[in-house]
Amino acid sequence: MSADSIEAWANAIVGLGISAALVQLLRFAGWWDANAMLIAALFFGASVARHYGMRRVFRRFGNV
Repeated sequence: MSADSIEAWANAIVGLGISAALVQLLRFAGWWDANAMLIAALFFGASVARHYGMRRVFRRFGNV
């Protein structure tokens, strides 16, 4: 398996976990019925942050 494939799978698996946690957090906080654009923006922000973090981790370990 190539490094790109490992990064893609890791990103997808971590993304699934973050999404599931965000859904539970929104439900617990009572915000699940909030404006759809707000919820979409929260998921978008979480996705961008996750991708950025994962990319930094893989670049750091790839250059060692």
